Amino acid sequence: MNETIRFTLNNTPITITVDRERPLLWVIRHDLALTGTKYGCGQGLCGSCTVLVDGTAVRSCQATVGEVADSEVLTIEGLAAGNDLHPVQQSFVEHDALQCGYCTPGMILQAASLLNRNPTPGRAEIIDTMENNLCRCGAHNRIVRAIEAAAEKLNGGG
Repeated sequence: MNETIRFTLNNTPITITVDRERPLLWVIRHDLALTGTKYGCGQGLCGSCTVLVDGTAVRSCQATVGEVADSEVLTIEGLAAGNDLHPVQQSFVEHDALQCGYCTPGMILQAASLLNRNPTPGRAEIIDTMENNLCRCGAHNRIVRAIEAAAEKLNGGG
């Protein structure tokens, strides 16, 4: 049964009438036409569909739209401030922390969530946090370096 669900998406209030059990991923990609959030495994294991809900990384293939009612949802499309990339996005560019780019939005949002929670993570914490975001291209070492650099930038360095 359809319900009216309200939440904020990329700083824009959204009101949508859908089945509250519809996966957030499909609402974002199909109903709201934001395709930066990717479908990967559909089981919450790969991280391609990662978005931020109230600042915390969430696998949108496993979350329902009803679960984000009255929350703030941020996708890769909303992370930059206008034309200014978020420090994690900028660090991914500077450190060539991507190849095909399919996993990149989820990687960036997972990293942003980590830095929201801990602005000065150690290398081990970065590796542990990013462990379940899969990159088939093998850019993991560059991704870790990019996150370290982003943390430094966010803390006034670099």
